[in-house]
Amino acid sequence: MLRFLNAGESHGKGMTVIVEGVPAGLLLEKESLERELERRRLGYGRGTRMEIERDRVDILGGVRRGYTLGSPIALWVENLDYPNWERLMTPDLSTRALEERVTMPRPGHADLPGVLKYSTRDIRDILERASARETAGRVCATSVAKILMRQFGMEVISHVISVGEVEASSSRKPLPEDLKTIDQDPMRCLDMEASAKMLNLVEEARAAGDTLGGKVEVLAYGVPPGLGSHVHWDRRLDGLLAQALMSIQAVKGVEIGEGFRMASVRGSLSVDLIDYQEERGFYRHSNLAGGIEGGMSNGEVIWLRVAMKPIPTMRKPATTVDIDSKRRVEALAERADVCAVPALGVIAEGMVAWVLARCFLEKFGGDHLEEIRERYLLYLERIKNF
Repeated sequence: MLRFLNAGESHGKGMTVIVEGVPAGLLLEKESLERELERRRLGYGRGTRMEIERDRVDILGGVRRGYTLGSPIALWVENLDYPNWERLMTPDLSTRALEERVTMPRPGHADLPGVLKYSTRDIRDILERASARETAGRVCATSVAKILMRQFGMEVISHVISVGEVEASSSRKPLPEDLKTIDQDPMRCLDMEASAKMLNLVEEARAAGDTLGGKVEVLAYGVPPGLGSHVHWDRRLDGLLAQALMSIQAVKGVEIGEGFRMASVRGSLSVDLIDYQEERGFYRHSNLAGGIEGGMSNGEVIWLRVAMKPIPTMRKPATTVDIDSKRRVEALAERADVCAVPALGVIAEGMVAWVLARCFLEKFGGDHLEEIRERYLLYLERIKNF
């Protein structure tokens, strides 16, 4: 089974990542992982942390002479900011002064629920792991899934469709070859006019000490029909994708296809009519379902929208209650992004690729890449001649 774990705190020594279940024989070079980590740092509105970190990857195990061995893959990303925080974040036993504790929970964060759950009087014990710095580890792991999926003709891309009240007007769905153009835009948006407005909005929020959220669209091309399952709730592809995307920090909504719009129309207007051509096989005239029917991929493009709330850490902090004195105070003002929506798209790509890779290996699994390829090609031949 394909799975990953990562460990590490935002200002700790770094992120450790273990990826298990990757077949042997996959070409895996650190430069490929670092390119995805570099993409995670993209976007206008990012904080000063992105000026410090360079996110270099060390492959510590599971790869020999460039190829995976079938054993667990161990990855390491160092936090270059750690020396500035070593006194507070050292894993070694130390005596900390009372004034070093953080006692002002930030509304909208894990701070207060976390200290209540784990019975700690120092909010830093919670906020360090809850930080979106954790996604550096995720991107490492999910980049492996992207590389695996490309072996079978699948590609996952994303673009920003809104920031704050500014929405892209173009309804064109980008193709994989558009990704370079998307990444070159400061807001990762295909609509140049909307991108300029988004950028201005970020500047306004920065000047006001505020933050912005928005939405990204994620598209997965080349996904065969039959990934996922209809037989159990926890195997449905749409459920797995929604859970994976909702697990990203600050994400508050996931839409598959035209899910929300279809809730307000008649059934006759909400179905993707099926057709058949000998050269194409079965296909749909539309893709309102977002490439998923009955918990399974149907062969159309899988597309989702992901909504991110504004980051609740602001330069102009909200009010809160001190956990010690119980008095109303200003919340902790940690360093944070003004807008991280462009980066959300890259992280969401990875999570979608991860779920698809896991479902793909569950259906076609084997110990070596070529064994999986043989099984996959047989499946494609069978459904072609169905």
